[in-house]
Amino acid sequence: MSKPEITPAQTEKLEAAAFRALVAHLRANPQVQNIDLMNLAGFCRNCLSRWYREAAEAQGIALSDPAAREIIYGMPYKDWQAQHQKPASPQAQATFAAKQGSGEGH
Repeated sequence: MSKPEITPAQTEKLEAAAFRALVAHLRANPQVQNIDLMNLAGFCRNCLSRWYREAAEAQGIALSDPAAREIIYGMPYKDWQAQHQKPASPQAQATFAAKQGSGEGH
């Protein structure tokens, strides 16, 4: 099966829809901790919010880190932390530290 012809405008709409689905999935699964995302995928919700802020800035839109995080988390970051963040296990911390030292993380 050949790849369909997709215009740049269609590509942007598809990418935006995929992004919204990713954000919705992360919001629906708050039990998935950021450190686990970082250890397994090399990015977390905070990375996603930083990329969002950077994209806004590239478009001339001033967006603070807390505002970008609220867009991704669906609530103020401090509220999300209080409701959902659990202490990282020693193993998760060690994996994170090792990846940071090797240049794989953030």
